[in-house]
Amino acid sequence: MNTLEKNAALLLVEDDRLVLSTMASGLRHAGYQVDCAESAEQAEAWLATGARPDLAIVDVRMQGRGGLALAERLSQLDHIPFIMLSAYGESAMVEQATRSGALAYLVKPQDVQQLLPAIEAALARASELDTLRRNQRQLQTALDTERSVNVATGIVMMEYKLSRTAAFNLLRDAARRQRRKLTEVADEVVSARNLLSLGAGNLPTVTK
Repeated sequence: MNTLEKNAALLLVEDDRLVLSTMASGLRHAGYQVDCAESAEQAEAWLATGARPDLAIVDVRMQGRGGLALAERLSQLDHIPFIMLSAYGESAMVEQATRSGALAYLVKPQDVQQLLPAIEAALARASELDTLRRNQRQLQTALDTERSVNVATGIVMMEYKLSRTAAFNLLRDAARRQRRKLTEVADEVVSARNLLSLGAGNLPTVTK
C-alpha cells in the first residue's frame, strides 16, 4: 500500500511561520496529516501529550534549543523517525544530523513537490527499521524465555535427581495442569530457588 494511501502523519517543526504555513499546506494537499510546531519546545510539548507522528521534518536552525536538540529527543526517547531541513549545507552540520539518526538532510529552499520523494523514502526506511526493532524484541523475548525455562529445568533436575528431559516434562505437565504458561511456572521455580537461597521461601510443589 502506498504511504499516501495510509494518510501518514507528519510533524513539521519550523520557526519561520511563512515557510511553516506554505509547507504544511502543500503537504496536506499531497495527502498527509500535518501537525505544526514553531520551536523544539513546542514540538516537545506536543509529543508530551502522547501524540506520535510517522515522521518528523525538523528545521536545524531555530530559536531556542534548535533542531538538533529536538533530533536527539526524537531518536533516543521517542524513536520517531525524522529528516532535517536547513538553509545551510555545512558538512559538520550534516554529520551531526546523521549521527543523531536523521534519515535525510535537505537544504532549503525546498519546493513541496521536491520534498515528497525524500519523505516517501524516509517513511519506507522508517517502516523497515520499525520491523527490525520488532523482530529484535521478539528474538530477545524468545531468548529470555528459553533461558528461564533452561534454568528452571536445571533446578528441577537437581531437586528431584531427574534427567533433563524428565525435568522439562515435569515443568511442562505442571504448567498444563495449572493452565499456565510454561514460562510462568519456570519463572516461579527460579524465583523460589532465589528466595530459598536467602532462606526466605520454598520451591513450588511439583508432583512427580
